[in-house]
Amino acid sequence: MTGGLFLLSCTSLGTQFAPPVDCENSNTSIADAIHILNKVTIDNRNWFNSDGTDFRDLFDNTKLEAAVGNLFFRSINLTEAEAKRKRSRVTVNNLFRGIAPGDEVGPYLSQFLLVGNRGVNGNDTVLKRTDGLIRYGSVRIDHRVRTATPCKNYMTTFPEWLDVQNGADVRGLETYTNGTGANAPYRFITTPRDLATYVHYDALYEAYLNACLILLGMRAPFDPGIPFQDPDVEDKQQGFATFGGPVILTLVCEVATRALKAMRYQKFNVHSRLRPEGVGGLIDRYLTIPNLQDGELKPIAPLVEALRNERLLDRVNQFNNGQSYLLPMAFPEGSPMHPSYGAGHATVAGACVTILKAFFDHGWQLPLGKDETTGRYIAYEPNADGSGLVEVLLEQPLTVEGELNKVAANISIGRNWAGVHYFTDYIESLRLGEQIAIGILEEQKFTFGENFTMTVPLFDGGARQI
Repeated sequence: MTGGLFLLSCTSLGTQFAPPVDCENSNTSIADAIHILNKVTIDNRNWFNSDGTDFRDLFDNTKLEAAVGNLFFRSINLTEAEAKRKRSRVTVNNLFRGIAPGDEVGPYLSQFLLVGNRGVNGNDTVLKRTDGLIRYGSVRIDHRVRTATPCKNYMTTFPEWLDVQNGADVRGLETYTNGTGANAPYRFITTPRDLATYVHYDALYEAYLNACLILLGMRAPFDPGIPFQDPDVEDKQQGFATFGGPVILTLVCEVATRALKAMRYQKFNVHSRLRPEGVGGLIDRYLTIPNLQDGELKPIAPLVEALRNERLLDRVNQFNNGQSYLLPMAFPEGSPMHPSYGAGHATVAGACVTILKAFFDHGWQLPLGKDETTGRYIAYEPNADGSGLVEVLLEQPLTVEGELNKVAANISIGRNWAGVHYFTDYIESLRLGEQIAIGILEEQKFTFGENFTMTVPLFDGGARQI
């Protein structure tokens, strides 16, 4: 188990680039555990469609709000930097959504994980937006994901869990469906397990590369401070290798590598936070072997008591067919073999999305259309079985900034749905990625001079001038 007996590292060994996480029995850590257990003990229900099962019906809403809303980031003696990181009020409506501007607007899933764009020259109408096909040069990328076997979880018995902790290589043993309808081999992301499958096998920056391709295909305008955007008859030149599509596509890849390296240092050299599955193992042993409760596992007693008060331990045990109190996992191999904090996916998300928000006009409204009868704005979500996309009408339009923030949240929190990360892993890692991207953008400014300016919207709602 990564990180030894204790759930978290309580100290930071040098750099404060990613701030230290709270200790094992803090309010934040307990809230993290409540949050993830509520997630993974839910059947493969269609959460990502307005007509699907409403997740709020699955919980005691008042109790859940109190448990998570009152605990998340409630602490004493907060520094100014820590106070800025406090999450806004948690409700059952935003419990599993992200924390950045736009994350609570419209469908749960970003449009950049669903819609496609037009054919090769922008006027080629062989592709429709609802086909979910992204133009990648003269070929296509399909948004649909492989459909995992519903309600099949892993590492739910102690021998299976222990084998994985000891290094058993069981990768690739998960199973998938080959039927029709909701069990079709491929479908649009429809359930939390679909999203977990996406982040199980994604090329780490692929969601942001796809978002960039969609925006380029939509002919989204660049940030107003970027030169050479006037008609060719006036500018007599184009940005291309310095201010155009190629440099954006290159930077989305470049910033991902830097984000990964920075986060690996944080994981191993600074924080060494135990993965959620490891915490589940400690809880299971605490409840299964009573003589450990006043001995080696005594430090986790407050955490166990808090989870017992929320009746989550009974739910986990029932979910595991009475066999254990372990955290049910979406992947047979469980978590990667490195610490939990920070999160690689979330750091890359923060970095790549910051690059895209900087280069594209972040206030631009996605051209998805309006409903002629109501005047409301059109967005898309998967239909009930994931076989296609359907319209959903909104009171406000979706913007580049909001939907990029949302795709960063979807991918980052997708790792939470799989059981391999905590919510707080996402929050701080997102911000670390943002800082790495800003560093690269400042390098661009140094390279290209004063004609190159842009406004970078930040995840906390502020902005940075480059």
